[in-house]
Parts: sequence; C-alpha cells; structure tokens
Amino acid sequence: MQDTELFMGLAGIAGVFVGFGALISVRAGGANDAHEVTYIRAVVTVAIWVVIAALAPVIVSRYGVTGHRLWAACSLLALVLLLGQWIANERTTESRELGAAWSRAQTIATVASYLGLMIPTIAALILVVLGLFPDQEPALYLTAVGLGLFLGAFSLLMLVFSQGPPPTASDPAELPATGGSSA
Repeated sequence: MQDTELFMGLAGIAGVFVGFGALISVRAGGANDAHEVTYIRAVVTVAIWVVIAALAPVIVSRYGVTGHRLWAACSLLALVLLLGQWIANERTTESRELGAAWSRAQTIATVASYLGLMIPTIAALILVVLGLFPDQEPALYLTAVGLGLFLGAFSLLMLVFSQGPPPTASDPAELPATGGSSA
C-alpha cells in the first residue's frame, strides 16, 4: 500500500489526542461536570476512531487485499465505528445534560461545527463504499481520516474553551488540596 507511513503518522497523532484526553480526565480527581465529561469522551472516542481507521488499510493490505476491496472494507468498518461511537456518545447522561443546559445559539453553533466535519467524513466514506470514484478511493479515505483528526482537534479545543477560570487565592475553599502539611 502506498500511504502506509502517512496512515501510521495519523494514527500516532491521534494517539497523542487519546493521551491528552486521558491526562485531562485524571487531573485534579477527574472530570466533574457535563462539559468536561462530554468533551473528554469526544476527544478520546474520535481519536481512537482515527487510530483504528488509519491502521485498518495498513493491516488489511498485508493480507493481499487491494484496490476497491481494500478501501471499501476499511470505509465500511470506519463508517460503522464512527456512527456507533457518535450514537453512543449522544446517548450518555452527560451529553443530554449538556444539551439541556445550553442555549439555543450554543447548541446550533456546536452542532453546526461538529456536523461541518462529520458530514464530509461520512460522505467520503460512503463514496468509497459505493465505488463511485474508484481512482479517488485512497484520497477519499485519507480525507475521511484527516477530517476525523480535525474533529478530534476541534473537540479538544472545545474542551479547552469550556474550562472556567482557575480558582483564586481569595477563595481558599476553591483551591485544590495539597498533600503537604502546613506549619
């Protein structure tokens, strides 16, 4: 397969996103509100999807599968996993709480941004599965994986911007506890 190194690099980048999501989730005792939990879950699940989608053609091609059969099988796997994780994430308690807490403008902006990446990703995968552009299948698949990486980056950015300001010294009750003793 021609783009093995590229797909391996994308999987590596997505692996870093998984690490960031895990690191953020365990900091200061873990995520404690619907915003944090929802965005951490999005970062991690999308990044894991990118890892799987990026590695799939590398692995499957080692079995001698080439051409449309390779790209269609990987696209079908990627499509099923993407839609499955999306549905699973949307059905969580935290996602429903977040949706209920948001204003209509926040909901529209976030959904539009998210779908702005999801729709082309899904479309690229469907085009490959249908075999409508056989000469472009590797490019369409790579586009879907790249958009998935952008989706993970967008989710990480949303997580960062959803954080409130750090507690101030003027309110000691909000400062994190330290392990040392005060003398």
